[in-house]
Amino acid sequence: MGEVKATTETAGQRPGGAVMAGTPLAAEVASGHDTRHAVVRLLMESGSITAGEIGAQLGLSAAGVRRHLDALIEMGDAEAHAAASWQQVGRGRPAKRFQLTEAGRGKLGHRYDDLAVAAMRQLREIGGEDAVVDFARQRIDTILAKVAAVAAGSGTDDGDLEATAQRIAGALTEAGYAATTARVDGGVPGVQILQHHCPVANVAKEFPELCRAERQAMAEVLGTHVQRLATIADGGYVCTTHVPLTNRSAKAVRVAKSIAAGTAKKQH
Repeated sequence: MGEVKATTETAGQRPGGAVMAGTPLAAEVASGHDTRHAVVRLLMESGSITAGEIGAQLGLSAAGVRRHLDALIEMGDAEAHAAASWQQVGRGRPAKRFQLTEAGRGKLGHRYDDLAVAAMRQLREIGGEDAVVDFARQRIDTILAKVAAVAAGSGTDDGDLEATAQRIAGALTEAGYAATTARVDGGVPGVQILQHHCPVANVAKEFPELCRAERQAMAEVLGTHVQRLATIADGGYVCTTHVPLTNRSAKAVRVAKSIAAGTAKKQH
């Protein structure tokens, strides 16, 4: 697919990923909330971030950020890695980026994982593989039901496609995935749906049907082929779905309308 460049612009964020103080997380820190928790939350929501961006987001000094990162790394909850070429901003050596480890993500509230895995195993034993696939698909269809209804009435240009991707990210965020979108430049222009947290990651390790159902549902709602580049369940630091920005055909729009109609019938 060739080299790609991704840039994200969100409220309160400077070009290149640095985020201005005065954002909600900075307000939490200023009001006396636990700073370490704010750093962990930012690592979770960002997926991969520099120390400078953490300082800008939380209004902390470089020494303060370093202290918290060092402690998290020592506990095994975070790790540093070299920045990819497309993540470099300006000239000079790329800054290190930090992300949560699997152990760190595991402390974010997977209290019911054991119960969920046991229930999924029982479902597979009783209903077979088809039952697991059906459950996985019904779950994501419910999450994206409102998005599918809107997409069914949308146009066919890239602007509509990107807007639908943003609505998918919003629906996933409401379901606990902390999702965003990022425009991508390169050989195949597109938009990426980035899920910075996965509330079912530990379950999906044993039941990848959950991840496959997400990709299939996104493709059908968007009305175009999408590519899953990484998942947290497989060891990635963010679930990344690439959506090529090419005009959708009339047939693709009809597919999206059909999905919306089918979802509506299920709910009734």
